[in-house]
Amino acid sequence: MDAFVGVDVGTGSARAGVFDRSGRLLGTAKRDIRIWRGEGSIVEQSSNDIWNAVVASVREAMTLSGVPAEAVRGLGFDATCSLVVIGPDGKGLPVGPSEDPERDIIVWMDHRALGQAERINATRHPVLRYVGGVISPEMETPKLLWLKENRPSVFAGAAHFFDLADYLTHRATGSLARSVCTLTCKWTYLAHERRWDGDFFQRIGLGELVDEGFSRIGTEVLDIGEPVATGLTAQAAEELGLRPGTAVGAPAIDAHAGGIGTLGSSRSGQASDPASELAFIMGTSSCAMAVTHDAAFVDGVWGPYKDSLLPGYWLLEGGQSAYGAALDFLVSLHPAAPRMAQAAKDAGRSLIGELETRALDMAGSVEAVAHLAHDIHVLPEFLGNRSPEADPAATAALAGLTLDASDTALVRLFVAGLCGLSYGTGDIVRAMREKGVSLDAIVVSGGAARSTLLRRILADATGMRVALPTTPEPVLLGSAIIGAVAARAFPSLSAAAAQMGGIGEETVPNEAMAGFHARKLKAYHILRQAERQIRALAD
Repeated sequence: MDAFVGVDVGTGSARAGVFDRSGRLLGTAKRDIRIWRGEGSIVEQSSNDIWNAVVASVREAMTLSGVPAEAVRGLGFDATCSLVVIGPDGKGLPVGPSEDPERDIIVWMDHRALGQAERINATRHPVLRYVGGVISPEMETPKLLWLKENRPSVFAGAAHFFDLADYLTHRATGSLARSVCTLTCKWTYLAHERRWDGDFFQRIGLGELVDEGFSRIGTEVLDIGEPVATGLTAQAAEELGLRPGTAVGAPAIDAHAGGIGTLGSSRSGQASDPASELAFIMGTSSCAMAVTHDAAFVDGVWGPYKDSLLPGYWLLEGGQSAYGAALDFLVSLHPAAPRMAQAAKDAGRSLIGELETRALDMAGSVEAVAHLAHDIHVLPEFLGNRSPEADPAATAALAGLTLDASDTALVRLFVAGLCGLSYGTGDIVRAMREKGVSLDAIVVSGGAARSTLLRRILADATGMRVALPTTPEPVLLGSAIIGAVAARAFPSLSAAAAQMGGIGEETVPNEAMAGFHARKLKAYHILRQAERQIRALAD
């Protein structure tokens, strides 16, 4: 039996999954990863800690699957778009004031480079046209500039700057090759021309990277799923419990692996058109991805990026900087949250799961739950607006709160948060459609995708069908597909997705809710306008 391993490194954990050729999940495991937070929007991690979590996850997933190591033909990685800084000896360098070399990763959600991003955007360089017109502090170029200006010895002494996914393939294979997915989507590599733009780096103050021939950020660029070097090294194979030489595919960003595992999946045995679907991956943040046959430029939406999700397509990437993180933080603000959290623990559920259960009980049906939030409105931009506003300094705003400290009031606030998140997704859909991108359905993945309530509110709030993949782990499946293509088990990512992925339940918008959500959407936009005006007064 052929088997393929997918590894997904998110913000809070590393996970591994073992799949067979039909896309059936045979075993999965997870390990938490450490995160450090500091003043000035500092968020850091450790590459060693993450690698150890990957190793433990792969070993346990293999044990649970019952698959022998010799049956694993390919391995694929995905990870958050976090910056890993490595010295000449292969060890990490400290990226912040802690001076701890274990803290060698600037996490994607770290906003320390906000000022650098603003200065880069002020150049109005043509390269910025391919990131929605505005570069984000979540991307790697502003972070590199921050390092140069604030940690000059670390910047000068670094041998390599990796996106986390590329670091994992480096650790597994020894190769310095990078993925077209990571470099194009987060580093300003121009995939449609297969080159870096030296003038851009000179203009923004990173000219030394040009002088070095871009050797520290990547000179060998591989398509997603293309085999990296000769596969697993003997050392990595021993650590992971796999065979040396096992094929390793050029990786993807974590959300993009979700897109690979969902777009073009089969419906009733027929492969769907990936250009008609929005891949929506829900995690700590959210990512909304659409592919087009021709380049489409959408203000505030990253891209278009050529060949950075599926070969032959251009990618548009929107999203919300805080999604699951925003909902968790929102409900934690309410005085009933500790009491509800204890009730959830007693029932063996998460706090969010407990709130959903109570919301369904209160409303009587999933279709009626949104009415619980008829007079509470949430703009959940706790970490700025990634798209389509491209405003990283944006903040959250709430309206309709009272002194009610009851469990019922917390449930209503939770539902209002779901509505607010869904309206943010709808803004991204509308921005894409206004530029001619044809979208018929939202294909959801991530842990929150399993929520019947969230899929119902998302469908009603956006007016779009919401489709659920048949696999419970579409992001892991996407990485396993990368491994399968690297092993030459399938000729392309699309062919592998059609065979290994599938679409199951679909939620159709309830037309009776259209007026309700139109009114709440208007309140949502009023809140955004007020937040912008109030913020301007403080400047």
